[in-house]
Amino acid sequence: MSVKPVLLSLLTLAALSANVANANLITNGGFEAVTNGTNKQLTAGTSTTLTYRTTLTGWNSAPSNTGDGGYNFVLNNATAGTATSVKQLKNYTASANGGNVFASDAQYGPGLLSQTISDLSVGTSYLLTFDYAVGQQAGFGGANLNNYWQVSFGNTTLNTASLTIADSEFSGWKTASMAFTATSASQMLSFLAKGGSAGAPPFLLLDGVSMNANANTSAVPEPSTISLLLGGIGLAGFLARRRRNNKS
Repeated sequence: MSVKPVLLSLLTLAALSANVANANLITNGGFEAVTNGTNKQLTAGTSTTLTYRTTLTGWNSAPSNTGDGGYNFVLNNATAGTATSVKQLKNYTASANGGNVFASDAQYGPGLLSQTISDLSVGTSYLLTFDYAVGQQAGFGGANLNNYWQVSFGNTTLNTASLTIADSEFSGWKTASMAFTATSASQMLSFLAKGGSAGAPPFLLLDGVSMNANANTSAVPEPSTISLLLGGIGLAGFLARRRRNNKS
């Protein structure tokens, strides 16, 4: 048996293990998959029979004090700044991801957007990244101050940097990165719109959500992979010695 194929197989296995560790854990992070079309308000739960409501595959929009699903919407990038949008935003600039975006009014009963993430490794750090922005609804005036996403993963809660815009402005899209450490194999990820501008409806926007094992920790192979690699290296060494002995 040749040593080279053994080593190549081991390297391939290690590469495959690394790819699994770095896989995106978020379902429908771009909000493209909907059950009843886009440019609509979300309903609570994961299904709807109402023609003017929709749901996001993989996500749950929780009820708020204003009713079913909270004041949460899925908007289309191509129409969000026009009068054809269910919520028209002033001076809107489309997300680089295209397609749909999630929108929530931080002042009028925002509903909790959540997704349960499975196949986590306890003690492993995971990096959450997403794009976010804030815009003002057409037909209203005034500055929008200190708007941010409150993000929870398991029992840990972090906030994005606050966004403030003057009357009729749009913040432009920002990128946020947050590191969370898993404390169980399955945890809930949630987003809740927050802001301090009552009377001037600010819509917080979200797009391009992804979560991967943090590069600082995912570079370390799993214990089972390490054991297999060590065993393979030992086998390769044994085969190499036997070949030398056979030639002598």
